[in-house]
Amino acid sequence: MYVPKYFEESDTAVLHALIQSHPLGAWVTQGNGELTVNHIPFLVDPSRGANGTLMGHVARANDVWQSYSKDILSVVVFQGPQAYITPSWYPSKRAHGKAVPTWNYAVVHAHGMPNAIEDREWLLRHVSQLTDMQESQQAVPWKVSDAPPDYIDTMLRSIVGIEMPISSLAGKWKLSQNRPPADKPGIIAGLLEREDAQSKEVAALVKQRVNRELAE
Repeated sequence: MYVPKYFEESDTAVLHALIQSHPLGAWVTQGNGELTVNHIPFLVDPSRGANGTLMGHVARANDVWQSYSKDILSVVVFQGPQAYITPSWYPSKRAHGKAVPTWNYAVVHAHGMPNAIEDREWLLRHVSQLTDMQESQQAVPWKVSDAPPDYIDTMLRSIVGIEMPISSLAGKWKLSQNRPPADKPGIIAGLLEREDAQSKEVAALVKQRVNRELAE
């Protein structure tokens, strides 16, 4: 991934936080002479390994768990909030017109060698943890134990776990760091005027970067 220095995010805790808040990863593997992309939700365990460990699962019928290369690292892409940025928000555009549109976003790439796991206890623990995390905002959270045990056993037999120790993490936080300071309040204000949640998330990230720059 191309990452200019001013867009680089290397704080592991920040990268893990994006994975946790945007857990649907695009898992890219190579096998049988071609690239394959699968979209699956992941958990990240920050305590396992220098960069953490990803855990997910795929349908047993999906042959990716058998066909991925055991010699080439996989990458999982986690896309955070993103938004279009219009130059109309820049005071510099009104001053001299030398401005073009761009796109702001935050993204994490996690590289590693995955392992396929068929162990029932691992799978039960994994889906329970994944469910508990995603159900935590429900008024009455659903639990795996709410379903009949024989039904859960059937469902567990239909999936295969994926565990990937992260060998390297890369984060790109493209948040108008390359714009003049005078342009940034307009970017934040413009994003906040939009109704979609992603624009408001990007506005918050831009503001965080501005505050960080002021503190440095």
